[in-house]
Amino acid sequence: MQWKKTVAALAGVALTIGLGACGGSRGGSSAQGGGTTIQKGDTIGVSMPTKSEERWNKDGANLKEKLESAGYKVVLSFADDKPAQQNADIENMVNKNAKIVVVAAKDGTAVGPAVEKARDAGAKVIAYDRLIMNTKAVDYYATFQLEQTGVLEANYIIDKLGLKKGAKGPFNIELFTGSPDDNNAKYFFKGAWDLLKPYFESGVLVSPSNHGGGVKKDFGVKDWQHISVQGWKAEQAQKDMESILDSTYAHGERLHAVLSPYDGISQGVINAIQSKRPDMVPGSDTWPLITGQDAMELAVSNIAKDMQGETVFKDVNKLADAVYEMIIEIAQGKKVSGINGKFNNDQIDVPSKLLDPQNITKDNLDDLVKADYITQERFDQLTKGND
Repeated sequence: MQWKKTVAALAGVALTIGLGACGGSRGGSSAQGGGTTIQKGDTIGVSMPTKSEERWNKDGANLKEKLESAGYKVVLSFADDKPAQQNADIENMVNKNAKIVVVAAKDGTAVGPAVEKARDAGAKVIAYDRLIMNTKAVDYYATFQLEQTGVLEANYIIDKLGLKKGAKGPFNIELFTGSPDDNNAKYFFKGAWDLLKPYFESGVLVSPSNHGGGVKKDFGVKDWQHISVQGWKAEQAQKDMESILDSTYAHGERLHAVLSPYDGISQGVINAIQSKRPDMVPGSDTWPLITGQDAMELAVSNIAKDMQGETVFKDVNKLADAVYEMIIEIAQGKKVSGINGKFNNDQIDVPSKLLDPQNITKDNLDDLVKADYITQERFDQLTKGND
């Protein structure tokens, strides 16, 4: 999705909530069945969903480097945001006799048939950051505490608006969720909505627009796709936010906060505000609180310029480390360590390794340098306007 930790890990048992899935039941061998002999020089497949987003390039490169340094051959592919391409990529890995296939799914349900072919060929399957749905052909899942991402985003808004201190508002807030084909997006929103909903019920928070049919006190987690952004795209978020501003905030109305689940969506929101409401000034009371996730370079710059309030940092170096350790233990025939939760994919409870995310604001922005996530030189360029 490293530093001064502000959060306690969610209990793994609480994460066994059923995930929504599309389509009928599929088969595949049991998640823990079958042995795989893996030796140095064997092939490991790594399938990422796209090259168009900064984080997946980092994830793929980190894992490839670690595995190649350990003596394995790595087939790394990027699916260009196309589920059919990802299925073809995984089948190619099977044809190259991959012993383990690591998959960050573009579409958690659509990728099922391909990973079933991998399992039928004797490979172990690890779901990377996004759960693979509605199939038994998943051995392990590695990700960050998903709901905790939303908790961090919501708490930032709650704290900055002084809601716990009794501020009555009403405060205007607009809400976005992630892509409707990404299983994680529901959990990000659930973590946030569980905290924000009571303030909607009391009338302290209001969403005056009709975005997604309207977010009112009776809005539920089940409704999250009504306010989703297809493909997590900044362009779609900008279009949606411009519509919100035109319909509801065109005459100087105050916008206090925007719940955004991802830095790219946050950028779209920022673009829309700058286009439609130039009277809103970053760093002043006229500018809304805007959340985000993934500590992208654009977010580092936006936070430094007071255009984005926070981002949730999910240290992909640590995620790559966690999956690398899984692979080494599988290769050595050992029990996989560090399993601290389970996620149900509508077929099985997948043993999961869950890492802690961290909240990043202007006050601790340089923690990204300390975590070796970004170089000091690049950090200076982004934060001092020399990019």
